[in-house]
Amino acid sequence: MQKPQSQILEKDSLRVLRIALDKLESGFDTLPPLTSASKDGAGLESVLLQVADRLRDNYPYFHPLYAGQMLKPPHPVARLAYALAMWINPNNHALDGGRASSQMEKEAVAEIARMVGWDQHLGHLCGGGTMANLEALWVAGQIHPGLTIVASDQAHYTHKRISAALGLPFESIACDKKGRLDVDVLKRRLDQGGIGTVVATVGTTAVGSVDPLPKILELRKQYGFRLHVDAAYGGYFGLIDNLAVEARRSYDRLSEADSIVIDPHKHGLQPYGCGCVLFRDPAVGRFYKHDSPYTYFSSDELHLGEISLECSRPGAAAVALWATHKLLPLVKNGEFARMLGNSRSAALALYKKIRADGRFMTAFEPELDIVVWAPVAARVSEASTIARLIFDEAARRNLHLALANWPVDFFDHKSVGMHRDHETITCLRSVLMKPEHLEWVDRIWDIFDQATKAVEQRRARKDP
Repeated sequence: MQKPQSQILEKDSLRVLRIALDKLESGFDTLPPLTSASKDGAGLESVLLQVADRLRDNYPYFHPLYAGQMLKPPHPVARLAYALAMWINPNNHALDGGRASSQMEKEAVAEIARMVGWDQHLGHLCGGGTMANLEALWVAGQIHPGLTIVASDQAHYTHKRISAALGLPFESIACDKKGRLDVDVLKRRLDQGGIGTVVATVGTTAVGSVDPLPKILELRKQYGFRLHVDAAYGGYFGLIDNLAVEARRSYDRLSEADSIVIDPHKHGLQPYGCGCVLFRDPAVGRFYKHDSPYTYFSSDELHLGEISLECSRPGAAAVALWATHKLLPLVKNGEFARMLGNSRSAALALYKKIRADGRFMTAFEPELDIVVWAPVAARVSEASTIARLIFDEAARRNLHLALANWPVDFFDHKSVGMHRDHETITCLRSVLMKPEHLEWVDRIWDIFDQATKAVEQRRARKDP
C-alpha cells in the first residue's frame, strides 16, 4: 500500500473555505438560482493543471529554506478570506462597489493606525509601498511645493523615482556605518535650506536598518521640515519585545511622524498587493477632494476613493487584512507579535553563528530580521566571487539566499587583511521573515556550511 505523500503546501484549510462559501451564499438566497457561467469542467481542470505545472517553475517562497528576498507567505486566514471575497469581487473605490469591504478596510486601517499610536488619522490601503509612498510624497509636495525631498542613500530607490514623477527635487543623504541616515550630514544639508520633507526609513529593504527618529525629530523642531516615515518593511516591529535599545527608541517616537507607510503584504501576512498609507493630520484630505457625478451619488458617507489617488482597488485585500487582524490582533505580547519576535530572534541566532566563523565577516548586528555577511578573502573582488559561488552551491542544496552589493566601508575589512580593490562587495543576505525560521536556523546553517565547504574544496583543487 502506497504511503500518503507528506504535505508541503498547506491544504487543510480548503475545507473551511467551502463552509464559508455556503455561509456567504445564504446571504443571497432570495435571488433566483443562477446557472454557472463555466460549464466546461474538464477544460477548467485542464487549464488549472497547466497553471499548477507552470507555477512549479518558482523558488519555494513558502518554505523556510527560502531565506533570500522579502517573500513571506500569507497566513491561511488571509488567503482564504481573499479567495472568499473574490466570489463577490468588490471594488473599494466607492461604497457602491464595495459596501462591506470598504467598512472592513476602514476598520483594518484604523487598527494599523492605533498600532503606531494614532487615534485620529487619515489613511487607506493601496497596491503596495511604492503607491503608498507616492501618496505621502504627493501630499508633502502640496504642503511644501517645489522644495527638496531627502532620504538616506540606503532608502528605497522608489523615493527618487517618485520625486521625479511628482516634479520635486530629490537628494540622497549619506548613511553611517550601520546603514542608517547620518544625522550630522543631514544637519549640514538642512543648514543650506530648501528642504521641505525628510524621509526616514524604519527598516531598510537592504538590511533592515532603522533611522534614528529621536535625532531627526530634534532637527525638525529647528528646521520645520515635514517628516515622512517609510516603514513599509519594518512597521510592525514596534510590537515585539526584543528590539535593541536604539531601534526601540525610534519605534517609540513613530507617532510623531507626519505620514507613515506600512506594507501588510510584507510582515502583515497578506497577499500582494497590500500597502497602507497613514497621515497624522486628517485635514490633508482636502488635497484629494474632487467631484464625480457617477460614483458618489448613493451615499453621504466618505468613500475611500475620496482620499486615494488610486481609483479601483481590490476590496478582497481589505477583507483579507480585516480577517487576519481578527485572528491575530496587533497587540504587544499577542500571537502576531510573538511570531514577529521569532523572526528577529532567528536573525540574531544566524548572525551569532556567522560572526563566530572565521571564514566570514559581518557588517553589524541586525536591527530587525535581515542578516548580511561576506566571505573573508585576500581581496574584495575575490570575496565577491566566493559569495556568488556559495550562493549557487546553497541553491543546489535547496537553500535559497540572496546576493547584495554593499559598500566596503560597512565591513571591517582591514582587520581581516583584505585588500580593497573595489568600493563595493557582493554579500550574502538572508531575510528570516517566516514565523518558522527560528526553528530552522540550525538546519539552514548546516546546509550553508556544507555549501561553503564544497566551494572551498573546488577552489582548492583549481587554485592550490
